[in-house]
Amino acid sequence: MENAKRKLLITFISVVVLYLFIMMFPFFWIFITSFKTSGEIFGAGAFNVIPQDPTLKNYITVLFEKGIFGAIINSFIVSIVTTVYVIIVATFTAYAISRFHFRWKNILLGLILAVSMFPQMIVTGPIYNLFLDLELLNSYAIVLPYSTITLPIAVWILVTHFNHIPLALEESAKIDGATPLQTLVKIVFPLAAPGVFTTAIIVFIGVWNEFLLTITLNSSPEYHTVPVAISFLRTQFEILWGEVAAATAIVTIPTLIIVLFFQKQIVSGLTSGGVKE
Repeated sequence: MENAKRKLLITFISVVVLYLFIMMFPFFWIFITSFKTSGEIFGAGAFNVIPQDPTLKNYITVLFEKGIFGAIINSFIVSIVTTVYVIIVATFTAYAISRFHFRWKNILLGLILAVSMFPQMIVTGPIYNLFLDLELLNSYAIVLPYSTITLPIAVWILVTHFNHIPLALEESAKIDGATPLQTLVKIVFPLAAPGVFTTAIIVFIGVWNEFLLTITLNSSPEYHTVPVAISFLRTQFEILWGEVAAATAIVTIPTLIIVLFFQKQIVSGLTSGGVKE
């Protein structure tokens, strides 16, 4: 029996290690590629785990010559503004849906989720025509369509978390003389904080990685975000893979820091709304 358990444990650990290796290998390979010269990337040293002649030229080029730093600032501006706006709107919307009883509530939730399932390719054309008529192309107004895309899933997640908060707490606060606003600020929102925090991170990462809308609505390099800026690291005849790898390594750092520092809150937010006590 002990041998069977040991074999099962070894098998499980081996599967997990293999899975982690498969997941992490692309990031590792991008990282080491960013230190290789073009000759090594396309030559005999393409499969070297350790670069033969490591160089920081790719990082220097993308940071100080190709404008990736400006794209990072644009991504931060757009992602933070969109996240703040979406969280504020989604929080109050989700609370209203969770607490108020009305007909066709489930149908409304289904429609909200269905909106997020529309392929971006379908809505990009109408959004472009609208922005063209309103003269909003090449601006930070890209926040508006980003909010439209991320808002439905944010509402859906937060409704689950508000449903998890016992209504008796709000009724007790009302009996003690608390106003509806005090109840929200001092009782409901603190209890829903893990869900709100997790939703904010999901929205931030989603906006940070968005490509299609930005390249369609903001053709000017001045307003390019990170994914679009990376796509332009090429010449007429080739893709500059060393610079692409360096830029990818740089722009992965913000999301990696967020996940590493707030992983406990993320896990808490993802699980707290899924278990009913």
